Amino acid sequence: MTADDRTFLRVVHGDPTPEEVAALVAVLTARARAAAAARGGGDTRPPSRWADRSRLVRRTAAGGVLPRGPGAWRASGLPG
Repeated sequence: MTADDRTFLRVVHGDPTPEEVAALVAVLTARARAAAAARGGGDTRPPSRWADRSRLVRRTAAGGVLPRGPGAWRASGLPG
């Protein structure tokens, strides 16, 4: 297999900077993902619980969000 067989993107005219090529690849990737989502394709698995950033937010024992604002440090230690 030669390098030309694996080429995804080839510049045929001009001399783009690496940033311009990166921007073009980002746009093409975003359009391809949007088209796949519109077709219903792509990854249909539910998101991983490990990847869910909301698990990093502390909650009270009852499942609510900790108090905010003046005096919140005191209220966060009181039984709810």
